[in-house]
Amino acid sequence: MKLRRFLLIRYVDVSKVSGTGVVAQGVLFSDGAVAVRWPSATPCTMTWDRLDDLLAVHGHGGSTVVHWIDETDPVVPEFQLAGTGAGR
Repeated sequence: MKLRRFLLIRYVDVSKVSGTGVVAQGVLFSDGAVAVRWPSATPCTMTWDRLDDLLAVHGHGGSTVVHWIDETDPVVPEFQLAGTGAGR
């Protein structure tokens, strides 16, 4: 099971809303789904099916990039993801 934490770093604030620098924290799940936390005066958490989908909306043409915190997490062989085995 591989989880990867990341930061979204914005170099240019195209929308003039969130500013520049670290604008969100996220995690990429082993199935490719992404959860993102936007810390602000009105914080929210969003999920996306793919990292590319997140960047298509919030990447602003390259003005926002992913900075990986983790290369990968260690594999834990005694566990498997629900849906990949015979039950939950």
